[in-house]
Amino acid sequence: MHETFLLVLGLVGLLTIASLLLPIANRINFPYTVLLAVAGCLLGGIVLAASGSHPPGIIGDFLSALEALDITSEVVFFVFLPALIFESALNINARHLFTDIGPILLLAIIGLLLSTVVVGIVVWGVSDITLIACLLLGAIVSATDPVAIIAIFKTLGAPKRLTILVEGESLFNDATAIVLFTILVAILVGGTEAGVLSATGKFLEVFFGGIIVGLISTWLVISLIGRLRNLPLVEITLTICLAYLSFLLAEHYLHVSGVMAVVTAGLVVNSFGRTKISPHTWHTLTETWEEIVFWANSLIFFLVGLLVPKVLVDFTTSQFLSLLALIVAAFAARSVVLYLVLPLLNKAGLGQQISIDFRTVMLWGGLRGAVSLALALVILETPGIDPNIQAFVASLVTGFVLFTLFVNAPTMGAMMRFFGLDSLPPTERMIRNRVMALSIKHIREGLKHAAQEDKINPDIATGVADIYEQRLSRVEHSMNKGLEKQPDTVTLSVGLSTLTNHERHLYLKRFSDGLDSAKITRSLLFQADDLLDGLKISKIEGYKEAYNGALKFSMLCRLSLLLQQRFRLERPLAIQLANRFEVLTVSETVVASLIDYTREKIPPLFGDKLAKELETLLTHRLQVTQQTLDALRLQYPEYAETLQKRHLVRVALRLEESSYHQMLDENIISMEVFNDLGRELDKRNRIMDRQPKLDLGLEPDKLVARVPFLSELGAHRITEIVSLLTSRLVVPGERIISQGEQGDAMYFISCGAVEVNTEHQAIRLGSGDFFGELALITQEPRSADITAISYCQLLVLSVDDFQQITTSHRYLQQRITDIASQRLDPQALVAKVPLFQQLSSEQIEQITEQLKPLIVAPNQQIITKGDIGDAMYFIAAGAAEVITDAPEPIKLGCGDFFGEMALLNRAPRNADVNATSYCELLVLEREAFYALLESHPELRKQLSTHISKKSEC
Repeated sequence: MHETFLLVLGLVGLLTIASLLLPIANRINFPYTVLLAVAGCLLGGIVLAASGSHPPGIIGDFLSALEALDITSEVVFFVFLPALIFESALNINARHLFTDIGPILLLAIIGLLLSTVVVGIVVWGVSDITLIACLLLGAIVSATDPVAIIAIFKTLGAPKRLTILVEGESLFNDATAIVLFTILVAILVGGTEAGVLSATGKFLEVFFGGIIVGLISTWLVISLIGRLRNLPLVEITLTICLAYLSFLLAEHYLHVSGVMAVVTAGLVVNSFGRTKISPHTWHTLTETWEEIVFWANSLIFFLVGLLVPKVLVDFTTSQFLSLLALIVAAFAARSVVLYLVLPLLNKAGLGQQISIDFRTVMLWGGLRGAVSLALALVILETPGIDPNIQAFVASLVTGFVLFTLFVNAPTMGAMMRFFGLDSLPPTERMIRNRVMALSIKHIREGLKHAAQEDKINPDIATGVADIYEQRLSRVEHSMNKGLEKQPDTVTLSVGLSTLTNHERHLYLKRFSDGLDSAKITRSLLFQADDLLDGLKISKIEGYKEAYNGALKFSMLCRLSLLLQQRFRLERPLAIQLANRFEVLTVSETVVASLIDYTREKIPPLFGDKLAKELETLLTHRLQVTQQTLDALRLQYPEYAETLQKRHLVRVALRLEESSYHQMLDENIISMEVFNDLGRELDKRNRIMDRQPKLDLGLEPDKLVARVPFLSELGAHRITEIVSLLTSRLVVPGERIISQGEQGDAMYFISCGAVEVNTEHQAIRLGSGDFFGELALITQEPRSADITAISYCQLLVLSVDDFQQITTSHRYLQQRITDIASQRLDPQALVAKVPLFQQLSSEQIEQITEQLKPLIVAPNQQIITKGDIGDAMYFIAAGAAEVITDAPEPIKLGCGDFFGEMALLNRAPRNADVNATSYCELLVLEREAFYALLESHPELRKQLSTHISKKSEC
């Protein structure tokens, strides 16, 4: 019991001192964590000096408690480290982190390995310790600690990207250091040799194994949290359990990287937790983690300080020389990575550029702390390691940690001020000044009103208002001096960034109000992030590209389309289109709200001109969003109504919940009644959370009924046709047929519209039309590109089934060939007839106007013996036969013509002519025939010559 008493007294005493040191650090503008370490060193010195002779009372008990505190590596690893890492990953901007993942991983992996080798070799050269032990020392001191430097960055207002680079590097750096440390300790203790390949394989196994453990653990916890409602205490507790359990599971049971498991867990909760947890609970969760980390930081830096005197009491001159070599080698290795390797990779297009200012701060800001000391403690506690090595590693690690804490950390502020990184960039300074000016104007009006309300002497009110008047004058003077004047594109980008951040707020508010599901909110937040990224990279054009890109079909949607088209799997596509429906609906509502917000809030901040430009941009965005949404609504009007009804029911549920809360606040109902009503609401909320199923309407029998000339065939024939047709959904902008490809099917449009782009014109086809038949009939490549201009429900008839269906259904065959005839290009057919090739282009153009294209099906009779001749025919493609009294029919092919004899002789037909395959014909009617011969004597001469040859044959 006495040991427990001392433990509680020691921890509470340290937290009390830490709480008192924080305001002192803020007052003297000194890094808080460094002040903690200094206080810890002083306490450690006092405990060491007063060992065994503590004064009576609470002070003596407190010193005894500090002396009894057993600081082990397991305490640091399993108590402090998961909390510190999870909180960092939880609060870092995951999207920005992955934007800079290239340089971060370079510093965290390549940089750490290089630092380990350089430090190890340099220290090995100046000491009598083995190379493996020196490499082990290099791995330990290469693990950076972001706690102190991030605290400094927050105090000084460092750029966001610099903070993310430093913190992101540390998250992955710690994991790399621990994995490398584990491999080297195994070599050192076991005395075995490890090859490069085996060590690399082990490293990858441990590193990525931790990531997998983190992903699986987080998926399970996030799924559980998503099913909980109105239980913030449980949700927050589950995140704490996730941090520690993922670390324990990975590190202790599966022997993979616990740090990477926690980093992954924190990043996933960061990315998906906001759409699983209400904004109010999320705020409470982050505050809870901040409190936990404050305790952990306070205790760990105190414990570092307490440990220092014990470790350094036997510090020798040779160790001091080794420490100097270590400091020089560590910073030299980091300099090589930052100033040499990183720029080379940037030139190769790997990773984004990092300025020289940022790299210098990152060099000096690579502080060491908890992880390095924990690994040093592992060395002290590991049996089988030479005591001399243990003392050497512990002393140098402690000395190096103290150097970075007491030299780097206190001078970081001066370095950031030297590079100008402690002040706002011009664009943000512009916003700051305008916000301040607007706020001061409101304050002046408020002061005047308050003085009148409280009957305060006007002279006093005027004196107070004058203070703000002077501030306003200074701010306006700064604005008018032009210190922050920016180009219009920059100012417009700042305005769009402000609006996009407000857009994110609106999405989260809708989620908090229960109007949108977690899945839809997550998609919308990703879109908002894309808008911000577009602004960052390409300013206004980047913003436009981002919102236009959001209206295009995603890769997942296109994959679902492919599954439906190839394997007839409709459910994935139905889910994707339902998601698209909801996302577009919410986008339309929110963008409309942004336009109102722009009219009301932007003019006072940015001026009327910028507000008009922003409104124009948003209006165009709203228009294209509505166009895209209208295409969906036209295709699925019933589903659009379902979503509207669902939205109104959700609004009603929110109003009902608000009413119950008001009644509870006014003591109209008891807590028991309120809880009972809440449970009923939860049931209905869960029902509303289920996404309504979207019926794609692709049943072939229903689609056939919408195609007029198919539906006229009769029930028994329709059943036969349905068995040959497959249904397909195409989306706006999807290419259905490409010019030049081989035809393998024809298509019937049950619903929707397509555009046929030929060399000469664009033709639109709608419901009831068909296309693609020409390539099947002529056996020639496709002659046009055909693209969907709306959602289309198509019936697809393959080339083999086309032959079968047209052979057995003459009505269909005739209808298809009649329409196909109208689509033939006369000029292309004329070019295939040798008779016309010797004519001039002007003559060919005149003749083409007189010719009519015609397609006839196999075995179809073109001319009947005995009929009056009414036309002449030219074969542009296909084959026919002339049946006379001769034993064998006369074969005709491409370039031949027939029917002219009856016209020239003005006599009945003297033979039957039948098509033996699909034929593309040019028909010259009687009056046009005579007129042509009259106006083109040379053609009459050629025709006579051909007729003479045919007669001779």
